[in-house]
Amino acid sequence: MNPRITYSEPELVALLQQRTDQSFSYLYDNYSGALLGVVGAIVNDQETARDVLQEVFVNIWRKIESYDPVKGRLFTWMMNVARNAAIDKIRSRGYQDSLKNKPIPDNNDSITGELGVLPKVDDVGLRKVLSTLKEDHRVLIELSYYQGFTHDEISKQLDIPLGTVKTRIRSALTHLRTLIK
Repeated sequence: MNPRITYSEPELVALLQQRTDQSFSYLYDNYSGALLGVVGAIVNDQETARDVLQEVFVNIWRKIESYDPVKGRLFTWMMNVARNAAIDKIRSRGYQDSLKNKPIPDNNDSITGELGVLPKVDDVGLRKVLSTLKEDHRVLIELSYYQGFTHDEISKQLDIPLGTVKTRIRSALTHLRTLIK
């Protein structure tokens, strides 16, 4: 039985920059589940989410030199790479066209309410923290970070001034930051 190898964040980044196979395996084994959760919260199709996850790891491998530890943790950087890839996917013409070919479900369980808000954050433990936010802040966070809407899209869909959307999201993130600490 092999002892499980663990790396500190700086060690892992250095090994990734050296392009070692073991560092990439370690990265995938330890972070793929969390990153799939981020992607899956935005891309509702599991097969497409797994495809996006593969693209995310290729991007991480190619762009590891652009990671700056001064700006934040490796995991935060990877989550942003994953989130951006998922948003790019759902905005792509090919993905939008594929949605047009799907049948509309008959049951009411699939109806998620106004704007299709159906956050899937329970599995990463943030549901309880998000539920402590004021309703208008929670909805904005879910739309922005879990559904991939831009501030401008949120403003138009909720009929709220763009400045108000930005202020409320900033306020909600500040509040979340204090709750998580």
